[in-house]
Amino acid sequence: MSTLVGFDAWTALAGDSPTSRTEWAAVVAAWSEPHRRYHDLAHLAAVLGLAAQLAGDAPDRDAVLLAAWYHDVVYDPERSDNEEISAARARAGLRGLVPDDRVEEVVRLVLLTAGHAPEPDDVNGAVLCDADLAVLAGPPEAYVVYASAIRAEYGHLSDEVFTAGRIAVLEQLLALPRLYRLPALADWEPRARANLAAELSLLRSRAGAGGTSSGGAPPPSGG
Repeated sequence: MSTLVGFDAWTALAGDSPTSRTEWAAVVAAWSEPHRRYHDLAHLAAVLGLAAQLAGDAPDRDAVLLAAWYHDVVYDPERSDNEEISAARARAGLRGLVPDDRVEEVVRLVLLTAGHAPEPDDVNGAVLCDADLAVLAGPPEAYVVYASAIRAEYGHLSDEVFTAGRIAVLEQLLALPRLYRLPALADWEPRARANLAAELSLLRSRAGAGGTSSGGAPPPSGG
């Protein structure tokens, strides 16, 4: 297990107590569920590591990192409200471990990952959302691996249904004024948009060949 998701990293944010250790173990177990092919401990470690690097100007660095721990703690590909349930899980799990105002900030940040559209002055939100979407700006070959892992998570959906849902998600992302809100990541924008556009073009060609259906929950993006 990466040290980024180890108990020492957790205690720096939530303290060392029997309750804290129990909660950390429950969170790690949730991220280790066998159906997770992308939204797993490796993704959690990647988001935590990048968020820690980017959070120098964040008003509440600890809240951002705690939100990273919880942002996909509930991940059921057959649901469309995973962010809402994850936020509720964070509120319940962190109660008594960190101050109430930090708990509520964590909840707010987790909910932001549903749309990845923080307000311009929301540095906490920008750090978390940018870290969550970092995978979109990787090399094309790495992006293909990511997209394949997303498809594997939605193996219960037919190609027709998955394609329709994924197209909707990609269009939503490309419609954002910016994918990355932190100035330091401005050069990631063209690469991410090129990757998204390439996947969207491929999926549209498949949809045109076989038609699509709007049934089923739309697959997520990078978060």
